[in-house]
Amino acid sequence: MDGTEGNGGQPGPADRSHRSSVSSVGAREVQLKPKHQPYKLGRQWQELLLRFTDAPDDDVAMDEPSLQFRRNVFFPKRRELQIHDKEVLRLLYEEAKGNVLAARYPCDVEDCEALGALVCRVQFGPYQPGQPTACALREKLDSFLPAHLCKRGHGLFAALRGRGTKAGTGEQGLLNAYRRVKEVAGSESEHEASLSPHYRAYLLKCHELPFYGSAFFHGEIDKPAQGFLHRGGQKPVSVAIGLEGVHVIDSREKHVLLGLRFQELSWDHTSPEEEESVLWLEFDGDNEGTPVNKLLKIYSKQAELMSSLIEYCIELSQAAEPATPQESAAGPASAPGSSPPPTQHPQLRRQGSVVCSRIQHLSTIDYVEEGEQIKRVKPKRSTSFFSRQLSLGQGTYAVVQPTESLEQG
Repeated sequence: MDGTEGNGGQPGPADRSHRSSVSSVGAREVQLKPKHQPYKLGRQWQELLLRFTDAPDDDVAMDEPSLQFRRNVFFPKRRELQIHDKEVLRLLYEEAKGNVLAARYPCDVEDCEALGALVCRVQFGPYQPGQPTACALREKLDSFLPAHLCKRGHGLFAALRGRGTKAGTGEQGLLNAYRRVKEVAGSESEHEASLSPHYRAYLLKCHELPFYGSAFFHGEIDKPAQGFLHRGGQKPVSVAIGLEGVHVIDSREKHVLLGLRFQELSWDHTSPEEEESVLWLEFDGDNEGTPVNKLLKIYSKQAELMSSLIEYCIELSQAAEPATPQESAAGPASAPGSSPPPTQHPQLRRQGSVVCSRIQHLSTIDYVEEGEQIKRVKPKRSTSFFSRQLSLGQGTYAVVQPTESLEQG
């Protein structure tokens, strides 16, 4: 817990940008609020694990929480840019670097190399030809690049796959990026002071990641049915929730499966008392060229925590950004008697980057609501059965309007 906030004093830069979280050996995390008392949470830790995790009873009984100092999820990126305290910048840099190296923040290879080059600058100083060598980097490559980019295969198949490619491309790409790191004029007088611009450059690069600064939760989603027997199964995911929206990340492949701003989704959750602990996300999409709304089911005992965090982030965005009048959002007013143009809802961005959505890798539900009965359709449906969504007026999420005839699936 922030000591300054806890005793009623004025919080300093570190208190505003960081907040303690409680974490267990099983990597279950709870970010503390100013009203929370770590000692009481520690006493109730086993109860929290039983309620919000799938850990075996024996593991729960033996587990002990640890209090950690981490970035405040609710601290806006724009305010990070106003921080000049070098120690606060170092703390933010160290946490961001840890998340990148652990692939908690999925990054494209080029971005990983650029970030790794800044880590080289912090550790080795300005680039000098021949220092460090590619061999020296290779020995501790996982200090600069995520582990899945450092792995090297062994044996015949690895040799065949690598035939025709240059060995050590990771080291060479890192060295090339290190060579391109720019120095700040007049910053070489003090070593510690000279690092601040590079801390800031690292954070600015991380700011490009839409899930930077998010809280992370564990869950599973259904795999799309494949093969003759239509076998599916489930895949593990991490769900990143922050001030910019919700991102579902494939824990094994290290890429984003779905990224949604709060304006693009509707959500709800079910508890174990009702059926099973699930977070439901609904969003616009298409099926064979026809606009539909899709429903994603995320299995997680942390569904209630995720739903509460989404709701709180939306409340913060509503308080920070008042609703924009429709006249200004839509441009000049229409002439009297003319009908307004049909509303166009932008599709989610899709491209090869690891930070963009891969809707084709998701198993979603398309449905139609007829009275109180929910029926699946292909590919059209009517109104949403979720009422929880951003209601600022400028949101882009809207349910697909029903047509006269629906093709039942």
